[in-house]
Amino acid sequence: MRVIIDASNVAHSKKGDDDKPRLENILKAAEELRKLGYEPVIIADASLKHEIDDKEEFKKYLEKGEFKQVPSGTNADHFILKLAEEEDAKILSNDAFKEYSDEFQDISSRRIPYNFKEDKIVIGRPPKPKRVKNILQKICTEILGEFERKGFDYYKVKRGKKLSGIAIAKEAIDRIEKVEEEGLEPKLESLFMKLPLFDKFMELVEEAEKTGDFIIFVLVNPQDYREVVKYAGNIAVTVFERLKLDHAPLVAVRNDVFIKKGRFEVNILYSDEVMEEAPYDINIIINDHDYNFVKKNSRNIASTVAARIGSWRFPIVSVKPSMLMEKPGEFEVVLEKGGSS
Repeated sequence: MRVIIDASNVAHSKKGDDDKPRLENILKAAEELRKLGYEPVIIADASLKHEIDDKEEFKKYLEKGEFKQVPSGTNADHFILKLAEEEDAKILSNDAFKEYSDEFQDISSRRIPYNFKEDKIVIGRPPKPKRVKNILQKICTEILGEFERKGFDYYKVKRGKKLSGIAIAKEAIDRIEKVEEEGLEPKLESLFMKLPLFDKFMELVEEAEKTGDFIIFVLVNPQDYREVVKYAGNIAVTVFERLKLDHAPLVAVRNDVFIKKGRFEVNILYSDEVMEEAPYDINIIINDHDYNFVKKNSRNIASTVAARIGSWRFPIVSVKPSMLMEKPGEFEVVLEKGGSS
């Protein structure tokens, strides 16, 4: 990999007794980068040749082409950043280039810091790109919005309540009582319009009728999942006995990227409202910076979407990197007909 040495920054980093930028700093940086397996590219601004401590030697490096000089009248920092972007190179510099952060948003991941300890240069590894805050939530919001545009409602509450088994059971009881008091009927007709495979859906309905009148999706932070699964049986029995239902409800615990640790939400549906399979699978096209993180959390994304649209099985979530998406946080979502199509 190529590393552009910001020669002026490095030369000025540790000045000599005469307070002049040092050629030796640049040479030590280039030597250390080669030891680390990098290919150094030394770029100096036009003024450095007039300031450097050893002008004659510096001039020889320029003439031999070992050092490159920024064209006169050209901003050196912008030139270095642009070259690094074009060649996908790193930059050895302690300059944060803050004034160019809007134009070059990956500076932090390109820049390699360094420092001098006595007469040795110590080169730090480039930091990983900063992940865009709440990238998983943003992706799920976009996915759920796409489902809604295709006619599928979803559970929108994200704030969460304080987590405990008793709190989940109480919330489920309150919500089911409210539904029954209002006399809401299952929305079978609208579901039939959305699901072309009528026979497959009827199998799910018949199976649900044997197991319970309601399905309670408990939405939790992935870190709380294992603990909450232990409550599922007790929650079902508590709701069943308290409301004197014909059948115990089915309690399904689902990871949800919107829910904070120690909080929960419940999405309660009539059994015959729940889809056996998600009507669409999900393709996520993502920038390279976020690819590994999003790929690792693809099942959490699938779980979030399934529980909020009321699908028993998870949609297939495919995550693919794109060279056309250069900035952290960039992504695109495409829905494809899924298992119920």
